[in-house]
Amino acid sequence: MSAREHQDPPVAAIDCGTNSIRLLIARADPSGPGLVDLERHMEIVRLGQGVDRTGRFDPAAVERTLDAARRYGRLIEHHGAHRLRFTATSATRDASNRDLFISGIREILGVEPEVISGEEEAELSYRGAVTTLEDLPEGPRLVVDIGGGSTELVLGTDAPSHRVSLDMGSVRMTERHLASDPPTAAEIAAAAADVDSLLDRAAQQVPLESTSVLVGVAGTVTTLTALAMGVTEYRPDVTHGARLDIDETVELCERLLAMPRAERAELSAIHPGRIDVIGAGALIWSRVARRLQSTADLQVSRTSEHDILDGIALSLLPV
Repeated sequence: MSAREHQDPPVAAIDCGTNSIRLLIARADPSGPGLVDLERHMEIVRLGQGVDRTGRFDPAAVERTLDAARRYGRLIEHHGAHRLRFTATSATRDASNRDLFISGIREILGVEPEVISGEEEAELSYRGAVTTLEDLPEGPRLVVDIGGGSTELVLGTDAPSHRVSLDMGSVRMTERHLASDPPTAAEIAAAAADVDSLLDRAAQQVPLESTSVLVGVAGTVTTLTALAMGVTEYRPDVTHGARLDIDETVELCERLLAMPRAERAELSAIHPGRIDVIGAGALIWSRVARRLQSTADLQVSRTSEHDILDGIALSLLPV
């Protein structure tokens, strides 16, 4: 038999958030604690479009998401993945007609979508983020996952010890506050006040001042990292593990937030599906970074290209 035939079958993880749906098909890495990717895909489907306002899924958004699930299902079948875990996060927690989406996924993929809690989302993000980062300092690591509808903060050393999920994300904050193009000073101030209020609440549950390193994951942070590094096209192999100066990052976030949409669209490192919401994501990340700079005396952040999607896949591997 070949070496490949001796390997365990691959596993498949799907993470469906407010803005995107992502697929990872992977095997256990025989040389370490991580994964060997076979397929990694992301599509912007904006499942959570309008959910913050209406409390319901838009049927067109559901159909966009189901179309992507059909494509992912064909890849899963092609690779013979023997275990599949499908998690749905913020938007699905909030939508009163979530059964429309859940039944569609069940029919297409033959698996029951897990509408995971914000706390479990945070724990999976933590595991995925820190598994492959090298040279992390001793002490508690704060992993921040900025999604479309929510942001998870999870603190831990060898394992998560504190976690919180906040109802702030790039889509939610855009729809709630940033109506103009570019946003007005009043809109930005209102969004910043909203974020700061939620971070005040988070600080009551998570000892942010004990953080030894700030790790950012997911599309907002990885996009900002690509822009900060001058990468003209998104390159995960370049951005993973990057160290960014917090002052310089905040300055970049402020410039991006003040740009009109047409100017952001000229930046090739920004995925087209993120152009209209990256400003709100940048605002969230800048407020988080400034908070950690003042409370934990941090001057740099780290970027991880691995996040909840990797955590989901890792949870499927034999112990």
